Amino acid sequence: MDTTTYDTSGRPHTDVEAVRAASRQARAAVRDEVRVLIAEVKNLIRCVRSAKDPEVARARAGVQRAAAATKSVLAARTDQVRRQAGVAFDASDRYVHEQPWRAIGVVAISGIVIGWLLAGRRMNRPE
Repeated sequence: MDTTTYDTSGRPHTDVEAVRAASRQARAAVRDEVRVLIAEVKNLIRCVRSAKDPEVARARAGVQRAAAATKSVLAARTDQVRRQAGVAFDASDRYVHEQPWRAIGVVAISGIVIGWLLAGRRMNRPE
């Protein structure tokens, strides 16, 4: 049971596609931020490259190792999260298609509970 929505260009797409697009945008934003951070670290390393102080050299080597390890871990984690999200999405999609009335019931009950909680908050709020 896909509901159709429209993106900013007016093209119809399903809610599933919207979630996927939002997920891709969030991942891209995180990747961009990490790339900027790594570029800044590399720039810092370049700036202190000519320093002869042994402490600076040790710190530079440590930062280089940490930057390389961060890139490696980030790549591994990104792949792992992508696989896990795909498995979870496929499982939930399969469940909803196999048992649509159960899924509708869960969504309806959730909506009622959320509505009840929000209504209770409004009634308890002083005017």
